Amino acid sequence: MRLFFIIFSISGLLSGCSESVETFKEATRPIEWTKVQQSSFDQVRRLSGTLYPVEATNLSFEVGGKVAWVKVNLGDEVKQGDPLAQLDRRSFNLSRQSAKANLQKAYAVLSETKNEFQRYAKLSKKGLASQSAYDSAKAAYESATSTVNLAKVQLDIASKDLHDTLLTAPYNGKITKRMIEPSMQLAAGRVVFEIEGNDGLEIQVMVPETLIRNLSKNSEISIQYPVFPELLSTGTITEIGSRAEMANAFPVTILINSSLTGLRAGMTAEVNFTFQGIGLTGYTGKIFRVPISALAADAGQKSYVFVYDADKHVLHKRNIQTENIINNEVLVSSGLKAGEIIATAGVTFLRDGQTVRLLDKTVQRFN
Repeated sequence: MRLFFIIFSISGLLSGCSESVETFKEATRPIEWTKVQQSSFDQVRRLSGTLYPVEATNLSFEVGGKVAWVKVNLGDEVKQGDPLAQLDRRSFNLSRQSAKANLQKAYAVLSETKNEFQRYAKLSKKGLASQSAYDSAKAAYESATSTVNLAKVQLDIASKDLHDTLLTAPYNGKITKRMIEPSMQLAAGRVVFEIEGNDGLEIQVMVPETLIRNLSKNSEISIQYPVFPELLSTGTITEIGSRAEMANAFPVTILINSSLTGLRAGMTAEVNFTFQGIGLTGYTGKIFRVPISALAADAGQKSYVFVYDADKHVLHKRNIQTENIINNEVLVSSGLKAGEIIATAGVTFLRDGQTVRLLDKTVQRFN
């Protein structure tokens, strides 16, 4: 009787357990996602350059002498033809006067020898003067003519030297260097001023040999300035060097297209060179830009993503071909189609065929 009771109790317990067992159902997991679109395979290489004035030159006197006065200071704005400085002109005036007197003397000698030559020419025609006397008068006249020509040149030189004692601005601009003071003794050709023109600024940048083949003259380039982070502009390539100068880099000149307040020569500029990219496999063409977080490693050094099936609400594992990584984005050449949705977070916890739902991106999430 006791055995029957035990069996009955056990069977009752088992029947009670069977009634409490429920079928397990997997929860639908929400996923971060993005819709992929094709874009151009443009790559950007940022290089630093230096600002220089388009028009700038060193100024010097063509003659030497003592400085009489200086009219401009560092940073002064000048216009073309404005006097900048002048040398003491006394010795140059004396030289010009001496050259002028020598010319007058030469004219007097020329007049005398000319009359003498004409007289001997007439006598020679009448047979009243010897050939040697005629030749001598002719030689004296020709010599006097040469002396006059030489005196003219010397007067021109003296006049030019006098004129060159005044240094003037060659064009409108700003004085960026002053290396002259009154009473200084200067040698001809010594730099005394540096002037920067008002024709804008240009950028000189060294471009590596791996990039130089992608550049062409008159191409438009975007430019940023570290000292003014909010300032953006464009420029045009005006010169491309044909010979490498240092570390196999070629000099490239870029003209800034617009006048920007605050920029000065010597500042740093960051130039963004955009060119058609070439993938690791040699691919060129349209690509997909995918977040790094969307990729997972597969066997054989391959990569894959999870593509969302909008009809069945499940994920499908799909291998892709990667070409490069730029700005935390993976460039994909094949394996995806425009408009497809892929998972972008927690891909290592996802699996092929898993049922998921898309997170609502309009809802702000707080961590």
